[in-house]
Amino acid sequence: MADKNDKVPQNAPGKFYIDNTCVPCNDCIEEAPMLLRYTDDESKVYFHRQPQTPEEEIAARRAKDICPVESIGDDGDN
Repeated sequence: MADKNDKVPQNAPGKFYIDNTCVPCNDCIEEAPMLLRYTDDESKVYFHRQPQTPEEEIAARRAKDICPVESIGDDGDN
């Protein structure tokens, strides 16, 4: 389960975030490429922006559901 107290610092403020347990496997980026990016050193993935449409919200939830290490959370600050 993702820890909102251990977020990757580059996450855009809002509900969705990725924490530091991320192992950049690329699965989430394939689900939500419009929302996610790699950090500069490619060691983590982060939400560069929050979902703005119902379709983007679905993509963010799919990314969360397929994360093999459960590092994506949806209980962040709104």
